[in-house]
Amino acid sequence: MNHRKWLWMVVLLACWFPALLNPAHAQTYTALESMQIHANRATSSLLLYRGEGFQKAHLARMESDLKALADRVDSFPGARNDLNQLHQVLQTTLREGASFGRKEDDMPWGWPLQMSKALRDFLTAVRSQQGANVRAELPAKVEYLTVQYLSRAYVGSFETAREQPDTYLGQDERRLVPSIDEQLAALDGKSNVAIAKLKTRWEFLKVALEDMNSGNNSFNTASGRAFAPIMVDRHARSLSDQWMALAPD
Repeated sequence: MNHRKWLWMVVLLACWFPALLNPAHAQTYTALESMQIHANRATSSLLLYRGEGFQKAHLARMESDLKALADRVDSFPGARNDLNQLHQVLQTTLREGASFGRKEDDMPWGWPLQMSKALRDFLTAVRSQQGANVRAELPAKVEYLTVQYLSRAYVGSFETAREQPDTYLGQDERRLVPSIDEQLAALDGKSNVAIAKLKTRWEFLKVALEDMNSGNNSFNTASGRAFAPIMVDRHARSLSDQWMALAPD
């Protein structure tokens, strides 16, 4: 009898153990995902600040994004020293970008490359801590693609991580748009209104993102239409917010 009871306890613990681990795992993963989102958003806010006439609202939004990012990094128990150091580099680089004057000559010609590198290095360090679990990277992909779009609209091309062609950090709209399409196609929009709205927003947003024309050095859109950075930024943030609210499995 005692032997049977012991066996039942082993079975029950085996069933409960994954349930006990999953919340902690989900919390860790959400923190890493959130770091990627806020790092991209802070960069987009800086680009809007410089590109849209140095409006205080955009600078305030950048600081808000940086605070959200810092809160995530500071509260993440598994943060390695390299992650903390690269976070500081990103913060410093973005604030330096905000400090340059309004004239084109006020910003060193090589600074956009420094900005790209600071963001890429930080995102690479974050991704290195999430292991093989990349299934919830959709909002980070959308925000990263938005940074590329705003960069082309305001300061020139964004340098992706060419040494990482198989991660989203080394990709532009030519691979990221189909990748995001594939992830969204796997979701059931017929039985879930929230997912249906998410897909509708993406269909609207991807028209602009596909028009980015990253393969061309002329910095013109593929269609010849003007860039629409404010619209892209607004819809990208709304889409990633919607996705995070869904907390897909």
